[in-house]
Amino acid sequence: MTVGASFSLRIPLAALALVLFVGGGAHAQSCQEDFQKLSMKRMGAIQSLNNLGKAGKGKMDPAAACPVAKKLAGIETEMLNYMSKNKEWCNIPDNVVDGFKQARTKTQTFATQACAAAVKMKQMQEQAAQGGGPGMAPPQRLPAGPL
Repeated sequence: MTVGASFSLRIPLAALALVLFVGGGAHAQSCQEDFQKLSMKRMGAIQSLNNLGKAGKGKMDPAAACPVAKKLAGIETEMLNYMSKNKEWCNIPDNVVDGFKQARTKTQTFATQACAAAVKMKQMQEQAAQGGGPGMAPPQRLPAGPL
């Protein structure tokens, strides 16, 4: 079972940076610095997911993708909380916050799917190791002793 390999930015971060700069003043500089740090963490997690896809030649191993996707969802939650808390201070428009909220929801869905696929893969591997496959009973034991 594999998960799609391509994971890309859904909101142009340059547009958000521009919004943060337009506000002017020291608070806009602080907002941009804070947001840039969060964006770098986010980009690192996205790059990790993209690397997993490249290593799998277009297919992602769900067991490897699950923790990275969960980390990305956590970073995006942190970013959304920052944007919501500092919306007025940083002059972030509502549509930018709403767009990022939608992007975070998609990331959370992706993480949930990757982790569910990883669990299912592990269960199937355990069943195969016990001699049965999905929907198959373990092989019957042959009688022991003289015939």
